[in-house]
Amino acid sequence: MRGSITKAVAIPYIAVPLPPSSSQLPLSGSRPLNLPFDPIERAAETWREKFGPSSAMAAVTSIMRAHQILLAQLDTLLKPYDLTFARYEALVLLTFSRAGALPLSKIGERLMVHPTSVTNTVDRLERAGLVKRMRNPKDGRGVLAHITDEGRDVVSRATADLMEAGFGMGMYGDADLGEMFDLLKTLRVAAGDFSV
Repeated sequence: MRGSITKAVAIPYIAVPLPPSSSQLPLSGSRPLNLPFDPIERAAETWREKFGPSSAMAAVTSIMRAHQILLAQLDTLLKPYDLTFARYEALVLLTFSRAGALPLSKIGERLMVHPTSVTNTVDRLERAGLVKRMRNPKDGRGVLAHITDEGRDVVSRATADLMEAGFGMGMYGDADLGEMFDLLKTLRVAAGDFSV
């Protein structure tokens, strides 16, 4: 509307560590607060009072918090191998290829990350001796990342640890995980990650 004044409203993002249970890993760098309430549910109640109901707000905030929790847990599990989850994913992807090598562009496409991120990831893996760069025989200008024997060993041991910890999702059963995958798949299709 012409001449209307819009008031900016600051909505704080509440990032509160959840208390660990026997099925959860401790979060790196955080201590449990043991809150007597769910801070995201409380934020959703406040949201409803100020702006009206929004299941989307509560769901998105929960997903973002779950992302923080899972990355912290996975990175804690991978730290002994000097890996982040992003570097682990790149190594796993290389083990999936028949030759143990992929063009950097293909790694970016499969992991759905920017080419600069792939370059940085491969740089770190190469410095650690887990991959080596090679010229692409099918494309003289292209470069392949090739997993080394040490890289295969590291990814094998790291995978065993992640599997034992249920990838940080051990509190869910297979049916719940399948349902969660299906629900989030709808979002990925809508975002254009792939078509069905």
